[in-house]
Amino acid sequence: MLALQGWAGEIPRAKPEEVGMSDERLAKVKSKIQEMVDDRKIAGAITVVARRGRIVHFETYGLRDLDENMPVEKDTIMRFYSMSKPITTVAAMTLYDESRLKLDEPVEKYVPELKGLKVYHAAQPVEPDRKVTVRDLMRHTSGLTYGIFGNSPVDQIYKKERIIGSRDLQSMVEKLGRIPLMHQPGTRWHYSVSTDVLGCLVEKVSGRKLDVFFQERIFRPLDMRDTAFFVPKAKVDRFSSCYSPGSEGLKVKEKFNASHYLMPPSFLSGGGGLVSTARDYMRFCQMLINKGELFGARVLKAETVDMMTKNQLPQDVYWGGKNGFGLGFSVQTQGGGSTAHVGEYGWGGAASTHFWISPRDDLAVVALSQLMPFSPQLQNAVKPLVYEAIVD
Repeated sequence: MLALQGWAGEIPRAKPEEVGMSDERLAKVKSKIQEMVDDRKIAGAITVVARRGRIVHFETYGLRDLDENMPVEKDTIMRFYSMSKPITTVAAMTLYDESRLKLDEPVEKYVPELKGLKVYHAAQPVEPDRKVTVRDLMRHTSGLTYGIFGNSPVDQIYKKERIIGSRDLQSMVEKLGRIPLMHQPGTRWHYSVSTDVLGCLVEKVSGRKLDVFFQERIFRPLDMRDTAFFVPKAKVDRFSSCYSPGSEGLKVKEKFNASHYLMPPSFLSGGGGLVSTARDYMRFCQMLINKGELFGARVLKAETVDMMTKNQLPQDVYWGGKNGFGLGFSVQTQGGGSTAHVGEYGWGGAASTHFWISPRDDLAVVALSQLMPFSPQLQNAVKPLVYEAIVD
């Protein structure tokens, strides 16, 4: 299914009351995040709320660079890290819609470098009970790992082989083909390089480099004009610096004008390599709420979006306590009062970026900062206030 190309139009604006939300309650988001900026918990932020297809809140806070006193703007470009994962999964699912990819086929059918993977067990590589599938990659049940969040024997091999520092996707899968899986496929949820492998799979099936495929299938149809694997020279002044907490306040993690994002990478990380804007990502979210289309440009079939955003984990496998995981998204399977609604799905990124979508409320929220390591404080502040602002 080929997406229509070149459709434009901005998501319309509305007053909160026009879409069943309280302006007075929604205004609490602005004061709460401003308080976080004033307290130097974050340097700056952007929050966007859309309901019933219209944006009712689009606010900026603080500075994108403290030294230069540069304010965060609505078009500020930020590091999205793992919020790249849903985009990569959507890209793969466009191939599924065309019957060029089957979810329960072994990954090795599409990425032969991963043929014959073993499983680490009792200090020995053993045969897997079954092969890693495409679905496993999308829901993080593959048995792969990251090598940076743990210190298991398999993590140590990842570090030694510099999986995260691989030259390109081909080099990465060649190395992964020589390393045992951390656990039997389908038996555990474990965060990993699965989505980067999925990006390599997309390249092999489509015959296109990942950045080109993203442009053709997602960015151009949705007019995501500032989403890419690097920041071009003409846009550097819109790029945000990134910060980390220090004993005397925030300290620079990476300056906007001295970043590795200023050059096109050889490693196109579908798991964490994209930069984007609040506007662009809200367009991606609205496409999902609309069951796969935006302004006439269809990216996915409606039934495909429905499948992706339902829990796909096997019985007795969970993520985040007792919650589920779809194809590329966390999925809320239990209610959490003012902090989570059943059916809500979303994800975040390492620089403390967040998004979530509540289908039952016809609601999408994008909340962005640039703070590392990851902190949930922005989402924790915004989410209950947004839900409490819903009055109809």
